[in-house]
Amino acid sequence: MRKFGLIGYPLSHSFSQKYFSEKFQKEGVTDAEYENFPLPDLHSLVPLLASSPSLEGLNVTIPYKQEVLSYLDFSDEIVEQTGACNCIRIHKGKLYGFNTDVTGFEQSLLKKLQAWHEKALVLGTGGASKAVQYVLKKRGIDYSLVSRRAGQVGKTLTYDQLGQELVRSCTLIINTTPLGMFPLLDAFPPIPYDAIGKDHFLFDLIYNPQKTLFLKKGEEQGAVIQNGLEMLTIQAEESWRIWRDSDPVI
Repeated sequence: MRKFGLIGYPLSHSFSQKYFSEKFQKEGVTDAEYENFPLPDLHSLVPLLASSPSLEGLNVTIPYKQEVLSYLDFSDEIVEQTGACNCIRIHKGKLYGFNTDVTGFEQSLLKKLQAWHEKALVLGTGGASKAVQYVLKKRGIDYSLVSRRAGQVGKTLTYDQLGQELVRSCTLIINTTPLGMFPLLDAFPPIPYDAIGKDHFLFDLIYNPQKTLFLKKGEEQGAVIQNGLEMLTIQAEESWRIWRDSDPVI
């Protein structure tokens, strides 16, 4: 039996196991299974690999998308540029790293992106944020990073530095933080929502719940909104494509 799975901690928020289990059943894939591997620390990855010789692929989620790089034998160009990995192919004892978040985010973003979305705010600086930044650079969209701590990455802004004028001019706002994710449904990024209007596009990488308070508050101001479910589905399918290849291509 070929084995695939998800590493991160905690994993109560994840849809991956259900998604792949249903996919395998629907598509008649009888020689594969997908399992969650909640790892309190990433040092547990080595014994996991040693005890699971049939493991051929892993998805990586919060908080290990950056930390896992030191465990990889090979990384593709996007992983090298983003400094984040969310998909691992295990082949002949070697770990090959990929970033399917980039594909998922870009394809989902483009469906609602408009010509006037020329400036963006990226809320958060973690592993998922790296994929978002990569896509924005590729698309020529100017952006500013926002974090709870000033200067965390380059010229990162803090939330209390987000004035009305800046938010009004940044018509694309992307939440890459876990604020509002189940079970903390009452949390939301502290931005001036009254500066948001009908020209804004708010994208939340969270998919559980389907509509976070971040999205609800933007929608109340007339903004276009998008959650992360489609992005997640696209990146999952891209992971499966990578795992199916007879030889990993880096």
